[in-house]
Amino acid sequence: MTSSVLKPAAELASTNTRRIPNESAEYRRARQALLVEEIELRRQIERVAELRRALPPGGEVTRTYELVGEAGKASLADLFGDKPTLVVYSYMFGPQREKACPMCTSFMSTWESKLPDVEQRVSFVFVARSPIARLVEAKRARGWTGHRLYSDPSGDYTRDYVSKEDADLPGYNVFTRHDGTVRHFWAGEMGAGTMDPGQDPRGAPDMDPLWTVLDTTPEGRGKDWYPKLSY
Repeated sequence: MTSSVLKPAAELASTNTRRIPNESAEYRRARQALLVEEIELRRQIERVAELRRALPPGGEVTRTYELVGEAGKASLADLFGDKPTLVVYSYMFGPQREKACPMCTSFMSTWESKLPDVEQRVSFVFVARSPIARLVEAKRARGWTGHRLYSDPSGDYTRDYVSKEDADLPGYNVFTRHDGTVRHFWAGEMGAGTMDPGQDPRGAPDMDPLWTVLDTTPEGRGKDWYPKLSY
């Protein structure tokens, strides 16, 4: 996207003729100003996505990484299937946890109906440190049918791509495979050290629609509310 060919955001916003019944002039001025910022945000999101796609080749994956899925053992390369791109979401459900992380579970529930769409383009799997039988039991309890779950019993993958200390942390990694060579492409690297005051650690854009929806409300995300496994 070349910024020099784009019209100013304020000019685009001025074409908006939407009006809400009984709105005040004060509201409309503020809403038009917000619309300018929303246009700029859209452009920034696209710019960041463009920069991400333009990253130089990432590190080659030289280890096999033996994982265990519902159908048995599989290497990281096996998880690609017939796709050139693999997304691996590591969720917080290690052997020491009595139950899976509510935040991870909420995020994963988002994908139940979207996985058939996502997997038209890329392979998408979910990895945790607990034994596969435990992961499958939790999957069935949630009513998930499309999630492809894998256990990382040795912790080798987790230590290399999620936490060197093998901590029970979430991780989002993207890998590519070209001419038989698997490389790391991108990972979420925003966390506690990069968060702003008063915020939980999170990336941008936020891939969890739960928070995206709440961001459009007057209450916002709040500071002390988090999803639960049951209500």
